[in-house]
Amino acid sequence: MNSKKYNMWLQYQPITDTKMIEQYQYFFTKIGVLSEGLQVQAALDELHAAVPQMLDAKFTVSNDALNSTIVIGNRNDLARFLDSEQQAKLADMNDEAFLIASNQEQLIIAGNSDVAVLYGVHHLLRLVQLNEDIAQLSVVEQPKNQFRMLNQWDNFDGSIERGYSGQSIFYQHNQFVEDKTRIKDYARFLSSVGINAISINNVNVWEEETYFITKKYLPEIQEIAGIFRVYGITLYLSINFGSPVTIGDLDTADPLDQSVQNWWKEKAKEIYDYIPDFGGFVVKADSENRPGPFTYERDHADGSNMLAKALEPFQGKVIWRCFVYNHLQDWRDRTTDRARAAYDHFKPLDGRFHENVILQVKNGPMDFQVREPASPLIGAMPNTNQMIEFQVAQEYTGQQIDLCYLIPQWKEILAFDTHIKGTGTTIEEIVAGNIHPYKYSGVAAVSNIGDDENWTGNTLAQANLYGYGRLIWNPSLLSEQIAEEWIKQTFGSKEEVLNTIEDMLLNAWGIYENYTAPLGVGWMVTPGVHYGPNIDGYEYSKWGTYHFADRDGIGVDRTKETGTGYTEQYQEPHRTIYNDLDQVPDELLLFFHHVPYKYTLKSGKTVIQHIYDAHFKGYEQVEGLIEQWENLRNYVDNERFANVQDRLERQLDNAKEWRDQINTYFYRKSGIGDQHGRTIY
Repeated sequence: MNSKKYNMWLQYQPITDTKMIEQYQYFFTKIGVLSEGLQVQAALDELHAAVPQMLDAKFTVSNDALNSTIVIGNRNDLARFLDSEQQAKLADMNDEAFLIASNQEQLIIAGNSDVAVLYGVHHLLRLVQLNEDIAQLSVVEQPKNQFRMLNQWDNFDGSIERGYSGQSIFYQHNQFVEDKTRIKDYARFLSSVGINAISINNVNVWEEETYFITKKYLPEIQEIAGIFRVYGITLYLSINFGSPVTIGDLDTADPLDQSVQNWWKEKAKEIYDYIPDFGGFVVKADSENRPGPFTYERDHADGSNMLAKALEPFQGKVIWRCFVYNHLQDWRDRTTDRARAAYDHFKPLDGRFHENVILQVKNGPMDFQVREPASPLIGAMPNTNQMIEFQVAQEYTGQQIDLCYLIPQWKEILAFDTHIKGTGTTIEEIVAGNIHPYKYSGVAAVSNIGDDENWTGNTLAQANLYGYGRLIWNPSLLSEQIAEEWIKQTFGSKEEVLNTIEDMLLNAWGIYENYTAPLGVGWMVTPGVHYGPNIDGYEYSKWGTYHFADRDGIGVDRTKETGTGYTEQYQEPHRTIYNDLDQVPDELLLFFHHVPYKYTLKSGKTVIQHIYDAHFKGYEQVEGLIEQWENLRNYVDNERFANVQDRLERQLDNAKEWRDQINTYFYRKSGIGDQHGRTIY
């Protein structure tokens, strides 16, 4: 398949700039390849795919580096082409670092490893797609984060939990797909933005998927691991903690039971016999009805360490998710608080986890909401490896129907200064492993792809997948820069297209927030579905609502004095800022405080007027998005234009439903009218 929809940002569109064509055609004439690894071959294959399309030209390949216009290989094989300064720079960097250096006659791509060479080639091809001058390059890059991971929430029946882009590309009807071409292309896309790890099945491991770690399915998984290996991506599997009972012959999964420990050790050996570079396990335990160590009166350290010991001889890792809370708690009891759960469960266990255990912490304390504070657990365990978890799939942010460019949200979270070790202790530096002595750390995210031809349902949602990879490789990149890169590679460099789509993307998060849940209160979505408004909807409905709205006010009291005490989980100054009604930011007011409807925000508006204004504005802004997109009708191919147009029209329906339901609900609850006299039904 070779369509504009399918190729995402690897369009490799023909270069039309006459000056650039001459330069590019000169360099892409003779390519010298001095290394023979799998990833170097993948880099060469990518050049064969890209160059004829972009330049309408072919190149020769040889090991005659001296007479080549481009030379690629790992640092050791290219030593004679690098000066002492270049050698020193690379030697001082990690295994994934690469160097690109050029003069008027020759261009060198050297990597500290074979996969680094692949990253370097992708970087060069990106520069060409962006019409950049490559005649005098001096680029040295390494990824900021060690783990750059995607979690697939794919089920063996072909469905995807929180999947909004069709069915799984891995499974159909309880079988692995026979044609794995699409898996290979997915690996290409991921390697082009530096993703280096993937788990290929849902964290909620259902009955048949439990057998993925057995010889029944390991040959197929071995083949998939081989596909990803070529592109420098390590494969992980989500596992069922209760596997010794479910698929074994044991009557217990107690992590302190010797027979259970032995079972997992044998299981690890079996997996590594098939996949010697298997990454390890992703585990969701004791959360939302998943089995875990609590069943046996053990804790998360006991459970994860048992698995860690089994994987340790093979350098495997246990990625243990911290999304653990009592989903049957009585939310009407205001002394309970789901936001507290991860910190309360895991903070006391700091220092007890094995060095090959990594705790995966959601970016916020709740669940990928459009607005919530950064999780106080991130960085709060100096003696325990951690990685942060984002969600590229827009579960609570429009489900790839509504446009919501998430890079600005993620940058805001990464820039959050926890003050755990004083000023400058940002989440960005924590997960990069620069604050605590973590052996392993990084970033994971829930993927947003499926078997829709365009991969992401909404073509514009591709920007989130692209942006996720680019951001976690280099968090200093601006949201605007990432958007521009993606637009140019995906739609071309026409100024009208670039300016319009960039404006749409950069405003999208704020627009979505305007017409959905206000001021950080979160949720208000249809339970189970998580799309569309249901103001009193609670996932486990008999326990009330998340927003505590009554006739007098709205919001959750999380203060130390009168609320759940959640604010105490933060370091100063955030502890005081969030606890203090006068200091808490408006956008998080209702997350931390219950206030009257006539409470005046720092903006000068009352809470109730803000709710009215934001929801009217959000709807109007979506109308504006539709108008902006319509202006591109003659600049974007018909298929992609129609796809986005359809999504925007559906977004407008959603925004109207949110606007009318939210405004009506709070008008009736508060009895306070809109000061502008607009009709509220």
